[in-house]
Amino acid sequence: MVTDCTYTPLTLHNKGPGRLRWILGEFDCIRSWLLQCLSLTPPQHAARMHKVPPPKASRPLPISLLSQVIFSSRWLQLPLYLGLIAAQMVYVFHFWVELAHLMEAAFGNQEALAQLVKSIGYRDSVVVTGLNETIIMLVVLALIDVVMISNLLIMVIVGGYETFVSRMNLDDHPDQPEWLSHVNASVLKVKLATAIIGISSIHLLKTFINAANYDEKVLMWQTIIHVTFLLSAMAIAYTDRLMSPASPASPASNNKQ
Repeated sequence: MVTDCTYTPLTLHNKGPGRLRWILGEFDCIRSWLLQCLSLTPPQHAARMHKVPPPKASRPLPISLLSQVIFSSRWLQLPLYLGLIAAQMVYVFHFWVELAHLMEAAFGNQEALAQLVKSIGYRDSVVVTGLNETIIMLVVLALIDVVMISNLLIMVIVGGYETFVSRMNLDDHPDQPEWLSHVNASVLKVKLATAIIGISSIHLLKTFINAANYDEKVLMWQTIIHVTFLLSAMAIAYTDRLMSPASPASPASNNKQ
């Protein structure tokens, strides 16, 4: 491999008819010199041209003590999420208690049946001697209500911790929830609003099924509150759409236009 690309011009000795041959020879020398320079490896060429010092790694700026205290204050939310986990344990216990009462009432246990009738909101004047379709439906809806509230707690605990406290590094975990991969504060608000609408729908359905045991004002206000939840969720979703950047149009759509 050629390691030298120093160009040495030729000296003109013949100034007569051989001047043209001298010029052509000079061009050949220049061409050979350029080929030698191009045949050098990049480290050799860089070392021959000039020595460039390697770039220095940029050091992170030091964080002040006040900034560290303020940034570390996010861990104050950790006891709140642990408290929500304890509340979810209470919901799990309540779920199994209601399910046990339903199973016992199905086998004719009058005490368990009385507990179910009291929990679903029947009036004391109503005498129930056994399970019927309405009671079973109301108890099942109550169990579904507990499950949906538990899902809401999971979204608040996992999504809130991931968004506001610290990352959980679940990118390669096989059990990572689908919604957690793109969760942020705006997405979390929309999902929470949707979950609240689902819970309100279950409560409203329970009230309509058991409408004979409620006053008209209760039915009216529950309906108004449910519609308010719907409008609030629509307003949150619309505001999030206005604040989010517009996605660029795809090439296929541009070609159609």
